[in-house]
Amino acid sequence: MQFDPAFWTIVSLSLKVASVAILVTLPFATITAWVLARRQFWGHGLLNGIVHLPLVLPPVVTGYLLLITFGRNGPVGGFLFDTFGITLAFTWTGAALAAGIMAFPLMVRAIRLGFDAVDTGLEAAAATLGASPMRVFITVTLPLIAPGILAGAVLGFAKALGEFGATITFVAAIPGQTQTIPSAIYGLLQVPGQEGAVVTLVVVSIILAMGALIVSEWLSSRMARRLAA
Repeated sequence: MQFDPAFWTIVSLSLKVASVAILVTLPFATITAWVLARRQFWGHGLLNGIVHLPLVLPPVVTGYLLLITFGRNGPVGGFLFDTFGITLAFTWTGAALAAGIMAFPLMVRAIRLGFDAVDTGLEAAAATLGASPMRVFITVTLPLIAPGILAGAVLGFAKALGEFGATITFVAAIPGQTQTIPSAIYGLLQVPGQEGAVVTLVVVSIILAMGALIVSEWLSSRMARRLAA
């Protein structure tokens, strides 16, 4: 497998899974970051712990929890299949779900830093001029934290691209359907004589991850300059 159709299928599927995972989870990560940064309530610490749980749980455990929840016989998976005919387990959409959940904590942390860095005096000044809370958020807060949101999205994309444990537990590694770069590398390592293909995929993974980290760092620096101005 050296840049053959199977190689491009694995790469394109990985990019699709990671992109969909981030596009779907980004709004929820932004809302969660805002709640954790700006609101104090009973259960704040519990919510913070639940959000960051995927960072400390073994990924296989997360994948197993997804399987018993979103599997065909699970409470959510059974409802989705009976009501809408949607199946997540052992499909690429399930891979996107697993990748999104594993990337969620990193996205929340990056976006929350953006909320923490905003000068609330600017928001208060806009409010005193008669702007509603929603207008203050859209016209003042959101533009200030935009680089933070983008940095969180890029970090989440890199994490989703490299996700393995939860994904292979929830959707396995079906060629052409759920086989992403990490699961393909794992599968090829079990086959003698596939060292060249493994090295190719490893190099691709490093290039994509480094590119995402460089973009994330650039966005973080831009956010710091904007907030300091």
